[in-house]
Amino acid sequence: MTGATGPGATLGLIIGNRGFFPDHLARTGRDEMIAVLEHAGVHVVVLGPDGSKHGAVETHSEARACAALFAAHRDAIDGIVVSLPNFGDERAIADTLRLADLDVPVLVQATPDASGRMTIADRRDSFCGKMSACNNLAQYGIRYSLTTRHTEAPDSADFRRDLEWFLGVCRIVRGFRNLRVGAIGARPAAFNTVRYSEKLLEASGISIETVDLSEILGRVERLREGDADVQAKLAAIAAYVPVGNTPAAALMKMARLGTVIDRWMAETHVTVTAFQCWTALETYFGVVPCTLMSMMSDRLMSSACEVDICGALAMHALRLASNTPSALLDWNNNYGDDPDKAVCFHCSNLPKHFFVDARMDYQAIIAGTVGKDSTFGTCVGRVKSGPMTFARVSTDDRAGRMRGYLGQGAFTDDSLTTFGGAGVVHIPQMQDLLRFICERGFEHHVAASLSSVADIAYEATTKYLGWEMYWHKG
Repeated sequence: MTGATGPGATLGLIIGNRGFFPDHLARTGRDEMIAVLEHAGVHVVVLGPDGSKHGAVETHSEARACAALFAAHRDAIDGIVVSLPNFGDERAIADTLRLADLDVPVLVQATPDASGRMTIADRRDSFCGKMSACNNLAQYGIRYSLTTRHTEAPDSADFRRDLEWFLGVCRIVRGFRNLRVGAIGARPAAFNTVRYSEKLLEASGISIETVDLSEILGRVERLREGDADVQAKLAAIAAYVPVGNTPAAALMKMARLGTVIDRWMAETHVTVTAFQCWTALETYFGVVPCTLMSMMSDRLMSSACEVDICGALAMHALRLASNTPSALLDWNNNYGDDPDKAVCFHCSNLPKHFFVDARMDYQAIIAGTVGKDSTFGTCVGRVKSGPMTFARVSTDDRAGRMRGYLGQGAFTDDSLTTFGGAGVVHIPQMQDLLRFICERGFEHHVAASLSSVADIAYEATTKYLGWEMYWHKG
């Protein structure tokens, strides 16, 4: 195993080689690819020159040796790069992946020939070898991804972009493996739209850990205000956003509630949550959980409201793809007469990463029912302009499958006078998207990321997670 120390992804590397092609290309190609991966902060698991000829894979014995190396690092490897500095032996590559049995994303790369170096001494034929390698992977039933261009040099800008894309795919696949999602409270009775099938999620390796809201509030009741964790949470809330006129008593309630949630998540190994809000928490406890959820999402621990478990999963996919916080929004309003614009809104628990300026306030909608003093704790502001990726996943209970949609657009600087957390989005051919959502019966909630990662999310969810996803390209 070679690779820099410190945080970062770990990739297995298979260097293809074929005896009647120049061996020196395998040797130099291995060194070049390792250097590129390590420069990107990747830990590399690869055969050394003492383990096979030039550290490449050509024979079945070398395939077995490489597979054993990968298996020894099974828990660390996020994905595998198959690099073809020459034609490569397609059987050995496929055998390595079958024997290792890692079930991780695979990227196939082939190095281009130079038109001035096509003699027998330097000819690669990777262009052709890539087709043979992919043919065998398909025969073996091994899923794989491709670079944007058929051949790309490891040190090219094209491959650097493709590597970044592939690492995002790997993050999603690993991030959904044995995922545990917390359902805090019951689904609000008025929100049939967020119903889902736990059994279909379990079939995708996603477990739901439920806890009744009464149990959470019972723990809060027993928690003293002077508890060190409560005081630390109170300070964290005050440092997160300006609290404005929020009463001190409401801030303390948030701190105690946040401490209980943190401890419960640690106990149950939950990393993603969906929270009951509307309107039990306000009526019986006297605050909204929005700022606490905003803080979790901002720390890359996605949290959705209204116990929208599938909304939280879409948030999780986008945050893994982009390595940035994601949010859950309503497709909420038209924007004037522009058919390709809409207002996305929540009341809100958006992470402050989304806002031009964020502040704490009260929940104006629920205040009309339970009173203003019981609804402090929203995190509100205007969503900043820039690229936007949107996604929704659902359990299709009638068909017994996971399904969803995704695409890209942009948050704009168009004027908007409203409350909560809101932004104007522009999405090409948006009317077609809205028709698709309604015709297929999707929810009014959508996850969003301030990034352009639809291609990453689509590859990971369809090819490696096996979900049925529609990509709206406008």
